[in-house]
Amino acid sequence: MSKHVAIIVGSLREGSYNRKLAQALVGLAPDGLEFTFVGTGALPLYNPDLDEGTPPEAWTQFRKCLSRADAVLFVTPEYNRSVPASLKNALDVGSRPYGASVWDGKPTAIVTGSPGGIAGFGANHHLRQSLVFLNAPPMHQPEAYVGNITEVLDEDGNIINDGTRDFLRSVMDGFAAWIDKLSSAS
Repeated sequence: MSKHVAIIVGSLREGSYNRKLAQALVGLAPDGLEFTFVGTGALPLYNPDLDEGTPPEAWTQFRKCLSRADAVLFVTPEYNRSVPASLKNALDVGSRPYGASVWDGKPTAIVTGSPGGIAGFGANHHLRQSLVFLNAPPMHQPEAYVGNITEVLDEDGNIINDGTRDFLRSVMDGFAAWIDKLSSAS
């Protein structure tokens, strides 16, 4: 039976390298995983007052989409040694109302990409901290940081480096195994 994976890309930019990387990761995934890209740009900033009564429709749709997912793959750049604001807001929206978190128990994986050599290390680890708190267990290994992303992807988002392609295939194989492991444990 296929597992449904929601993909959340941290960058809102139309030509985002991380969006291209996420699309390439889908192509490297093993059979048995189905993917849906879930946007975060239209989510109003989280405000608990808005959860009283009828929450914003964008929140409701986001929560429904994530509730149906078996796992979540995050692909994000690093902004100021952390995650982009839209991604942090998505974590907050999905974690509320209290006791109804859509993240609870979902296997997750994080891939960060950057034009620089640090490769999104800060964003990866900040996101990992939040996911642990939200009980959305992040995959331990392999960790995935893609530095110098402009030299790894061509204009169409194809991975042009064989070593990087092989590594990212191992990341997706590892994520599939992580999903199976946590699914069979529950």
